Amino acid sequence: MTATTHTLRVPGARLHYEVRGSGPLLLLFGSPMGAAPFTPLAEALAGDHTVVTHDPRGISRSVLDDPDQGATPDRRADDVAALLDHLGADTADLFGSSGGAVTGLAVATRHPGRVRTLVAHEPPLLELLPDAAERRAVTDEIVETFHREGHGPAWRKFMTAAGFDVEAAGPPQGEFSEQDLADSARFFTHDLRGTTRYVPDVAALTSCPGRVVVGIGAESGGLVTYRTSTALAELLGTAPVEFPGEHGGFMSHAEPFAETLRKTLAG
Repeated sequence: MTATTHTLRVPGARLHYEVRGSGPLLLLFGSPMGAAPFTPLAEALAGDHTVVTHDPRGISRSVLDDPDQGATPDRRADDVAALLDHLGADTADLFGSSGGAVTGLAVATRHPGRVRTLVAHEPPLLELLPDAAERRAVTDEIVETFHREGHGPAWRKFMTAAGFDVEAAGPPQGEFSEQDLADSARFFTHDLRGTTRYVPDVAALTSCPGRVVVGIGAESGGLVTYRTSTALAELLGTAPVEFPGEHGGFMSHAEPFAETLRKTLAG
């Protein structure tokens, strides 16, 4: 389904966003992932939802006035609220994956009246883990590796720390574009620490007028985000919802993933 593309001016940035389909409003977002990786899932849902995807500020086509501006889940959450205002929507369903799930938790905390249902899929909330201090040190080492050795070694260290089998996956296929490299630099220098060190306000989340659902990949058992998602669900006193695939299941299993999301949103 063809998407319409738009730009929204927000404080300090211009957000690129895309709209598909018709029906109840559903926002899909990640961090540092932009809109493009969500295209298969958006198209699978556009037959019965108005699906909006966007590039987070500083990523891909969402350009910052000041490239050195810091990034926080709270700032990204305010951008989501501004997008809802621009769309003329009082409320919406939200699906955030990875760092986008952390953004969604910040939306539910800062703008609780805007959320009908939030599905927070595998948020990397490292501060919830018993070994948080060790995880914090590893994150610092990943950032230092980026500054010292560049993109490739930093991504390899990041993927290993996240629990992926880097040896089995082999070296990356194809070349990175200039935009890929710019987004990668933004992630390591501005986004990674703020996202992984976010501590959710459990009291605010449990009192949110909308529903907050934790999503977890059926094949994510070996990943750190399985542990963080389980920890968050326990704090919220809810059972996580299992989605097809692992951390990137919304890309690799778009159709069955969309069906699980539909059922989850329906309650």
